Amino acid sequence: MAFKRKKRDEIRVELTSMVDVVFLLLIFFMISTTFVEPQGIEVKLPGANAQQINKTPDEVKVYLEKSGRIHLDDHLISFTDLRAHLAGYAERAPTTTFVILADKRALHGRVVEIMDAARAAGFLKLAIATQQNKDK
Repeated sequence: MAFKRKKRDEIRVELTSMVDVVFLLLIFFMISTTFVEPQGIEVKLPGANAQQINKTPDEVKVYLEKSGRIHLDDHLISFTDLRAHLAGYAERAPTTTFVILADKRALHGRVVEIMDAARAAGFLKLAIATQQNKDK
């Protein structure tokens, strides 16, 4: 007499829920990640071995591109308008730091002109931004 063997169900591991969880984690990390975007002005700062100084909260940043274009706090501005704008800092100028972020390929004479405009406006603290040399 032949007995029918009872068929055993194959053991299966359900991966559907695990795939869903991994997918949700992927979406969570993609959404929660913040990206640091550089400023829109392309300025390659020259290198220096000097130590970094602490930033003062009250400062005026002027960017000078390789082409000679001037930006005041991310706004394109002419040299004449820069002088007029800096004159508006008359009272705060002695305590405000004037920071020049000039491209290393910018003309030296243009940097000096901007420094002279800052001095004429009454700024006493002048700083030239550099980046740390990588070969120490």
